[in-house]
Amino acid sequence: MLQTLPRLDVAARLQQLRQLLREQDLDGFWVPSADEHLNEYLPEHRKRRQWITGFTGSVGDALITRDRAWLWVDPRYHEQAEREVDPNLLTVIKGGLPNQPSLMEIVEELGSGFRLGVDPFTVAVATYRQLQAHAQAGGVLLIPVMENLVDKLAQGLTAPFDRPIDSVPTHLSGATPAEKLAQVRQEMRRKRVGLLPLTKLDQVAWLFNLRGSDIPYNPVFWAYALVSLDRAALFTDLERLSPRSRQFLAEAGVELWPYETYSQQLPQWAKSYAPVGLDPKQTTQGTQELLQDASCRELEHPVEALKAVKNPTELEQMRRANRKASRAKIRTLAWIDRQIQQGIPVTEADVAAIMEAHYREEGEWVGLSFNTIAGTGANSSIIHYGTPDPQKLLQPGELFLLDSGSHYLGGTTDDTRTVWIGPQPADPLCKRRYTEVLKAHIQCARQIFPPDTYGVSLDGIARSTLWQAGLDYGHGTGHGVGAFLNVHEGPNGIHRRANTPLKVGMINSIEPGYYQPGWGGIRLENLYEVIAIPEPEGWMGFRSLTWIPFDGRLIDWELLNEVQRAWLDEYHRQVYVMHHATLPEQDAAWLRRACGLS
Repeated sequence: MLQTLPRLDVAARLQQLRQLLREQDLDGFWVPSADEHLNEYLPEHRKRRQWITGFTGSVGDALITRDRAWLWVDPRYHEQAEREVDPNLLTVIKGGLPNQPSLMEIVEELGSGFRLGVDPFTVAVATYRQLQAHAQAGGVLLIPVMENLVDKLAQGLTAPFDRPIDSVPTHLSGATPAEKLAQVRQEMRRKRVGLLPLTKLDQVAWLFNLRGSDIPYNPVFWAYALVSLDRAALFTDLERLSPRSRQFLAEAGVELWPYETYSQQLPQWAKSYAPVGLDPKQTTQGTQELLQDASCRELEHPVEALKAVKNPTELEQMRRANRKASRAKIRTLAWIDRQIQQGIPVTEADVAAIMEAHYREEGEWVGLSFNTIAGTGANSSIIHYGTPDPQKLLQPGELFLLDSGSHYLGGTTDDTRTVWIGPQPADPLCKRRYTEVLKAHIQCARQIFPPDTYGVSLDGIARSTLWQAGLDYGHGTGHGVGAFLNVHEGPNGIHRRANTPLKVGMINSIEPGYYQPGWGGIRLENLYEVIAIPEPEGWMGFRSLTWIPFDGRLIDWELLNEVQRAWLDEYHRQVYVMHHATLPEQDAAWLRRACGLS
């Protein structure tokens, strides 16, 4: 991973970009965090925004002009941006705070005739339209730049992909590529489109039952795909396809094309198979511009909806993977307690390393699903603190937050626990805040809901008890999770912009929290599958995939009502029953105590 850049390097790079702006007759350049496939996590040679600003967070867009620069970040990254960005070089805009303009609003104020360069392959169609509307309101001219300016400068940010692309057996995926193509084509007929481009890497991986390792933490590979009612094509580095994957693709009638031919083939297919189905949120503006002469019809991408509802095989694989990950985290939490009790120094980086080792020991481990967040004391308030410090010791009398996950063959995991360090009783303020976060978690986890319930409704339900205590958190309550795919997966979620109805078979995290810079942070996260409940008919609820005890040292039982206590007691009973017989003796003894059974 790239490290935070020295501020002198950022200053020099900004100057280089400004010189290039003058040479290209541009006044500014838009540098989003995404790449050509709208990835959240990026390969090294596509970390353009990080290269030009020094900010390492996964979300945050930059606007660079000849004399100024801005970086917008959402609430998860406010504190991190303060640490990483030189305010003399870039103005940080903290999204979600009052009186903070959006980057779009700043574009509007750049001045009539201002020439703003944009690489259309790095923004979604919907985002480009927003940008265009604000630019037009201020008389700003959007100039498509087909060769990204940061790429022209960052000559070192080029690297070929060289790892193999392999297939997922049907006993892990639950459906063959031919069966998935039939599902997609059924949706295409229903939506009356003849051609469907796939530009998101997890869509391609899911459809063809293929996995790779081109993107950190996401088991996907660099590719495009096209699906018509009678043809399908995969565009990727063909030399990296394993013999087994080639066989499976041939059986499904999938044509194989080199990655770089996508831009030529898409317009040709569009002429034969119009209209083209286009999802403005899932497709880049670059792809839209390749279709300028084609008939297009906007839709919600059918692969997104199909991928979100897991089939029975995928659900069982997710249960298996999360049982493994839960056992690994139990062993890690037990190890931390033993080290502290014995007076053995433990650093954040030590915990991240032992966590990964325990994941590996579970078998069928593929890799981490994101960079482990292991923050102690004040570091626990940095929501996406993904750089565990080898010098930062866990100290008695502090909170420690451990957010981690893994990919196993067939399943993906993500869970968070915040624990108290040391033998002394927890600080009353820590206990009160922890318990309020726990109440929010339980409130959401035990909620039942009718058909056509959107995640935004559950987000408010989760926050309601925290709001009564005057507390809140600056991130969503939950996100969708892929089955041996991306740990952050749409379209479902539990947050303020979640506008997809929850359905049986979807998987969501529930992860309320509370964070105070300088004091610390608390987050409690499980993954849950959406299930049908017996009554009322057609209603749904949640069933946990994560089985890890909550820290009883931080629970103020007087703040829990009878229903919440009963939920917690039953949850801990199931955790113990599930794991105790498979753990080493000392870890099983720790688990018994942690579940309140001794």
